[in-house]
Amino acid sequence: MNRLAVYCGSASPEDPRYIQLAYDVGAGLAERGIGVVYGGGRLGLMGAVARGALEADGEVIGVIPDALANSEVANHDCTELYTVGGMHERKQRFTDLSDGFVTIPGGVGTMDELWEAMSWAQLGYHQKPVGLLNAFGFYDDLIAFNRRMAKVGFVRPAHQNILIADDNLGGLLKKMASYEAHTPIFQMKADDL
Repeated sequence: MNRLAVYCGSASPEDPRYIQLAYDVGAGLAERGIGVVYGGGRLGLMGAVARGALEADGEVIGVIPDALANSEVANHDCTELYTVGGMHERKQRFTDLSDGFVTIPGGVGTMDELWEAMSWAQLGYHQKPVGLLNAFGFYDDLIAFNRRMAKVGFVRPAHQNILIADDNLGGLLKKMASYEAHTPIFQMKADDL
C-alpha cells in the first residue's frame, strides 16, 4: 500500500485523545512510507492527520471541495492540494489516488465516506481494503451494527469481510495488507444475489 485515504472528522472534540490519535495516524503512516490522501482541511482531526504525516516527512495529498477551499479551511501545506467541484468528485478522487481506506473517529461526513467505500467495494467499483480504526472503542456499536446487517441477511456472506477493524494502527495495516478481494455484485449471477 503506497497511499491510503484517511477518513476522519474536521471537528476538534474536547477529549484531546482524538486529536492525538489523528496526529499519530498521520505520523505512523508516513513512518511506514505510506502517503496520506485526506479531505484537505487544516482543522480538527483532518488537520492533525496532515500535520502528523508532514512532520514525519510523509506525502500528504488533500482533496477539498471548492466551497470549503473558498472558506479558508484548506490546508495549503499539503504536498499536493486538489480543489474539486463537490463531494462526489472528492470521494472519487480519494478512490483513484489511494490503495485503500482507513477511517478514524469522525461524524456524519466520515460515515458517508466509510459507507460509500464499503458500498463501492461490495458492488465492484474497487477492490481495495476498507479499514476501521476502532480506537477507544469509538466504533464498537457500528461494528455490532454491521454484524447485525449480515446476520439479518442484508450483507451477503461474500461481503461480510469488507470492513476490516482493529483497535490499533499496526494491527489494522497488517490486516489490510493481507486483504483478499471478494466477488463483487457486478460479477455475481442472479441466483447468488
